[in-house]
Amino acid sequence: MTRVTTTTTDLWHHYGRTRAAQDHAVPDSFHWVWSQQDGPGPEVLGNLTGKALADLGAGTARHAAHLAVHHTPDRVDAVDASPAQHGMATTLYASLAPRLNLVHQDVVTHLRAHPDAYDVLYSVFGAVDFTDPRELLPAAACALRPGGRLVFSTLAHYLSGAPAQPDVTAAEVPAKTPEGESATMHRWVLQEHVWTKVLDGAGFTDIRVEELPAGDGPRSAATLLVTAELTAS
Repeated sequence: MTRVTTTTTDLWHHYGRTRAAQDHAVPDSFHWVWSQQDGPGPEVLGNLTGKALADLGAGTARHAAHLAVHHTPDRVDAVDASPAQHGMATTLYASLAPRLNLVHQDVVTHLRAHPDAYDVLYSVFGAVDFTDPRELLPAAACALRPGGRLVFSTLAHYLSGAPAQPDVTAAEVPAKTPEGESATMHRWVLQEHVWTKVLDGAGFTDIRVEELPAGDGPRSAATLLVTAELTAS
């Protein structure tokens, strides 16, 4: 089968589709770890009451829906560039508007267009993994209000077990086109000190990285949970 690399085809068409067809519930829990079974929860985001949030690469918006229903933010923008993911999120959770706002847009474009708009930005193996951090993190800093917080979980190593990259280098990982053809997409799997350096360069402070252990089962992986703040002026 021919393998292609593309940036225009929706390579997220198949992701989460089976679950979306069977599970329409708003999740009653929120996890950062790769296994989605345990570990820290939304408390890492801080007090969300009355806050403006954005989920970067929200997929079907399950994490965003949890926050909108079980916490008291002013608004959660669930941002995703994939037509398929946005469509599934709309089917599942459009009824949660206006507290949950489903945004179909490239994450970097969205952040740049909304300076000083958010108190909290987060990503659960989302856009931070699949967007060049030298573009995404400065855009995130632009979109955060002074004193705002960025939190994301990302792979501590490749799913194959290979170590993370020692510099800002993307790897090609397998994907599928909507027609089922093999393709690849870029994923940034970086070592702790690399994330710290690129966050610092984007203007973030109080950068903290915690490694959370892998769970049981196939393709398990340790998680890096990263928090950073934008210094209040």
